[in-house]
Amino acid sequence: MADREPSPSVLWLVRHGESMGNVADANAQKAGAGRLDLDIRDPDVPLSDNGRSQAEALGRWLAKLPEEERPTAALSSPFARALTTAQLATAGLDVRVRTDERLRERDFGAFDGMTGAGIREQYPDEAGRRDLLGKFYYRPPGGESWADVALRIRSLLATEGLRHDCERLIVVAHQAVIMVFRYVLEELTEQELLAVDKEEQVANASLTRYELDGTGELKLAAFNEVEHLDDEKVTEEPDAAPSP
Repeated sequence: MADREPSPSVLWLVRHGESMGNVADANAQKAGAGRLDLDIRDPDVPLSDNGRSQAEALGRWLAKLPEEERPTAALSSPFARALTTAQLATAGLDVRVRTDERLRERDFGAFDGMTGAGIREQYPDEAGRRDLLGKFYYRPPGGESWADVALRIRSLLATEGLRHDCERLIVVAHQAVIMVFRYVLEELTEQELLAVDKEEQVANASLTRYELDGTGELKLAAFNEVEHLDDEKVTEEPDAAPSP
């Protein structure tokens, strides 16, 4: 334990509450549309009313935890839907929410605001390239792959581990970012990560928790928990603009 790397003692990973992008994406999927009806840049997409309720429910749950179990620090993606979730969820805690662009949503590049059907229709060559490379390594034109996101997360864990050594850190981010945290922290293979992703989508306002064990490693204690949302409606729609 004496030789362990600096690290939070508890790491909470929270996906933002339901956003207007999630709602627009669900509507586009049902209608078979190629593009979302959402005229706003991705960083500015707000929470839906349901998403705000989810974030508030999470905040009530966190505030009821014993003081020795509550988060002592908070970090968020700067995107509006994540930052608002973080602010609402920590409203009852004595913590300041800091933002870090390394937690931002994966950049979809030319595919931003498009559905999978729309991408396959307008960019059939790219859809074929994605099928060949696979979800983890495929990079949309002008965008990022999951592997690119992994570089961001490795950097963040190194710096924030130093800053928040032995603290209980809550991090609010996005679906793909949380999945890549699992890839990095658990040293998963590409195949193992994609198997987890296929089996269970990260729900809005869900909690994933890691705890420091006796060897100084962060170990998964809970994944994708939503019990704290009580009777709030939970959406499991992915963030807008999925890969083809």
